Amino acid sequence: MAGTEKDPFKVLLSCILSLRTQDRTTGEASGRLFTLASTPEAMASLSEDDIRKAIYPVGFYRVKTGRIKALSEIITRKYNGRVPDTIDELLKLKGVGRKTANLVVTLAYNKLGICVDTHVHRITNRWGYVRTKKPKETEFVLREKLPRQYWKEINGLLVAFGQGICKPQSPFCSICCINDFCDRTGVSRSR
Repeated sequence: MAGTEKDPFKVLLSCILSLRTQDRTTGEASGRLFTLASTPEAMASLSEDDIRKAIYPVGFYRVKTGRIKALSEIITRKYNGRVPDTIDELLKLKGVGRKTANLVVTLAYNKLGICVDTHVHRITNRWGYVRTKKPKETEFVLREKLPRQYWKEINGLLVAFGQGICKPQSPFCSICCINDFCDRTGVSRSR
């Protein structure tokens, strides 16, 4: 989401676009979309056809088109064009889950939050640092256990770590610098 960190609206929509979509595809789609409109008001005035064409080929582009249009309209109407700056208020928006809400408050508003995606959930459980079944549970356990100074950065660190070393299937335990401290929970095969 490079280039969107200071704009809450762009962070929000980029998060929506990124779900089930590769980073490169998300970046390209975000660029095309924000060239057409970069504010809630301008986005709300676009046709769904224009939005759909701009974001294709992101995953679930038809559903995301409707969601982007609806979010833009409600932010314009209910929030005077300003994206909410609290997790609780963001969660009131249809299609905004905890991961997206945490990303918006941390990246756009520089507030504390813990963004738990599949990497953070999997890796912290694999380490034995948490023992949870769902990402939402992981977030709340981390809020109790993880020192606040690491809340905002844990996602970025573990996404890169999860993509390169601690992969979902057959992680590279032999080259992992924290292998000696890891419980390896759920790891049946590694490299």
